[in-house]
Amino acid sequence: MRGYTVKQVAKLSGVSVRTLHHYDEIGLLKPDSVGANGYRYYGQDELLRLQQILFHRELGFPLAEIARVLDSPDFDRVAALKRHRERLEAQARRYRKLIGTIDTTLAALQGATTMDDKTMYQGFDPKTQAEHEAWLIDRYGGDMRARIDDSRSAMNGVKQAGFDALMAEAEAIEAAMAKALVDGLPADSEAVGAIMARHCAWVGKSWNRAPTAESFAGLGHLYQEHPEFRARYDGRAAGLTDYLAEAMRAYAARAL
Repeated sequence: MRGYTVKQVAKLSGVSVRTLHHYDEIGLLKPDSVGANGYRYYGQDELLRLQQILFHRELGFPLAEIARVLDSPDFDRVAALKRHRERLEAQARRYRKLIGTIDTTLAALQGATTMDDKTMYQGFDPKTQAEHEAWLIDRYGGDMRARIDDSRSAMNGVKQAGFDALMAEAEAIEAAMAKALVDGLPADSEAVGAIMARHCAWVGKSWNRAPTAESFAGLGHLYQEHPEFRARYDGRAAGLTDYLAEAMRAYAARAL
């Protein structure tokens, strides 16, 4: 067997053909060979390298850093997998605690049990939230503190039904962008622009103020820079963070 074609690798891994082509173009994941017909063929080594790329993207590494790590002469694939496993185990423990909190809350809301206020917030990490806010203020200056306070005030004034609707819209926007990426729609296309209009409106509700062209494009840049945002979006679809940021910049330039 000559190896897997790019379409077969895309089907195996869930990574879009467009993203695999991009990885080839930037030298991050080269095929084992290219046939006379122009088809790319990937072998076992390439599949293992792609797995490492996806693990590192899940942890929020930018592509340039992933290339540096994987191409280092000191890179040890077995040691890297062990480190990935340790990090994922830590995340799994936190998620299990959050699931337990959800189950307890559901039981309390349905009258099966009672729940004290402390239990309601088990699994949430105030330290992580504080670190996020400190990172934003350090990166974007003191004005970010006012924006954070505005956003918190806006969220505090939202009733549960409104908050649920806001979160459902965020989920729908992310799903629509992931589908647009997989479908190969250009980030500056009219269809993606319609999704960005929804995202811009969502951001305005969250910030308690309408975003400007500069702030909306800047938010896209923040998604790219902050490892947890990158892990969130790229965990949904490989390359989604950069695609989303590009779409936000295009929409800001065209519509704001």
